[in-house]
Amino acid sequence: MKAAVYYTQRDIRLEDVPTPTIGDDEILVEMRACGICGSDLMDWYLKPRAPLVLGHEPSGVVAKKGSKVGSVEVGDRVFVHHHVACLTCYYCLHGDYTLCRKFHETNIKPGGFAEYFRVPASNVQIDTLKIPDGLSFEDATFIEPVGCCLRAIKKCGVQMGDSVAIIGAGATGLLHSALSKLYGAGTTIVSDLIDFRLKSAGKFGADITVNPKNQDLREVVMKETDGRGVDLAVVTAPSLEAYKAGISVCRKGGKLCVFAPTNPETYLQLSPNDLFFSEIQIIPSYSTSHLETRTALQLLSSGKIAVKELITHRFRLAQAAEAFNTALASKESLRVLIVN
Repeated sequence: MKAAVYYTQRDIRLEDVPTPTIGDDEILVEMRACGICGSDLMDWYLKPRAPLVLGHEPSGVVAKKGSKVGSVEVGDRVFVHHHVACLTCYYCLHGDYTLCRKFHETNIKPGGFAEYFRVPASNVQIDTLKIPDGLSFEDATFIEPVGCCLRAIKKCGVQMGDSVAIIGAGATGLLHSALSKLYGAGTTIVSDLIDFRLKSAGKFGADITVNPKNQDLREVVMKETDGRGVDLAVVTAPSLEAYKAGISVCRKGGKLCVFAPTNPETYLQLSPNDLFFSEIQIIPSYSTSHLETRTALQLLSSGKIAVKELITHRFRLAQAAEAFNTALASKESLRVLIVN
């Protein structure tokens, strides 16, 4: 079968790889659509493991199933979560599913950017979801990213009437905007350096958009919040400057959501004195669990989160290199999909 193999973000090769074989409690899925996530573009994160097949937002059709699998049938349309927790360890019992060791060890093989991928037994059992007839394969690729954003919103405890600043208006930034509104936010301010993205923000709940090249974000935030700052700042851009901006617009007692990782050699200097007296809370949120993917599926199926307008580009698997280049370089892209 064919797969898009990552060597670097600028070196994606279409190669022949073995079609995975499955065990009695596993399934083989024919990929129909898979989104390119921002983490798929982080060379510092991926190069040490290259070559590898990426793709962790897949939807597809069950092509084969093991004799012990009863939850799905051949021909079922499915979303598959690439990581699942054990549900029994210390972290899982405390609700910290993404910190479970098994969560990091489980994965689909070889990855979503392939004609077929194998789903291990634990993933089949815990987080393989049937896609309703009214939901397209393309829209179903958003179950994972919506789940990630949903988990962050829940961790940060958005309350009715809260003011929210979202720094970074890529696909996940716009999903954060939409979810913030859905969970009761009053004023949502979205900031980005690319005007194309900001033009889309209003469709996803943004009340105010700011391009820091033209306006001072802090000044705008203070004007809109009676000089307090926002209740929650969500940083979706993997940039030190974005995190500095996030801290600067938080009110006393506000929250900063760490949603995008930076290069591990990058550090943000903070004063414990300032944190102590401002009581700003810093809340990281990594990935998503089986709980949020189910809610995400419901939100997408009901139309409460409409994602079609986030899809700006579609490429065939054979065009994977062009797809990655577009996701990396285009200033007029939000979500790039690879379809099969």
